[in-house]
Amino acid sequence: MERSLETQVDQAVEAWLRWVPRWEPATHRGRVAPCRRCLGSPILSAVGIGNDVPHGVQHGLSTRIKAIVDQVVAVYTEKNLPMLQNELDQQAARNRARSYRPTENLAPEYEGMPLDPDPIPGAPFLFTIAGMADEAGDELPPLPPLSEDAKAALRQEVGLADEYANLVGREICALLLTHRLSVQAAISQYVEPQIEAMLSELTQSLDSPFDPEAP
Repeated sequence: MERSLETQVDQAVEAWLRWVPRWEPATHRGRVAPCRRCLGSPILSAVGIGNDVPHGVQHGLSTRIKAIVDQVVAVYTEKNLPMLQNELDQQAARNRARSYRPTENLAPEYEGMPLDPDPIPGAPFLFTIAGMADEAGDELPPLPPLSEDAKAALRQEVGLADEYANLVGREICALLLTHRLSVQAAISQYVEPQIEAMLSELTQSLDSPFDPEAP
């Protein structure tokens, strides 16, 4: 039996709540480009996660919820949008033919994240994961061309899919309102103490950078 949307949202939040205690601040250099999935996300706003919460914590929840939206829209597309479904099937088959697929089977916390760190000026990479993935894609034949009428019809179906995705997203945001307290409690218990500890350590090192007795 297909799970209700409410059940799927509940399970996604519960999975995120089980993961949050394992979160640790990143020790590597931060990225310059903002995450388009999380920046200004109405999903995160619905559960009261602001921009001051570390991105890794935001991303773990927004990705889980996006997977629900994607699945619901996929069912709608399969039933109602044949041209778009055909294009998606061809693209999926093309992707399966790639010899290198580094974005598959990632944990939700890493889905949609950049494959490579930001380059350091003057220190170019010998190779990048994204570059290797692009090379694997270049080996495949292109998708067959579409007529102008087919392109117009496809654009219309894409628009319908987007409208349905927005409708589902709004419904999910309403469902997420019931999880605000548990989400904010988890952030207060597991995330904020680690951030405060990092800030305290940074303050101590700035106050006495040359003190031999400083820890």
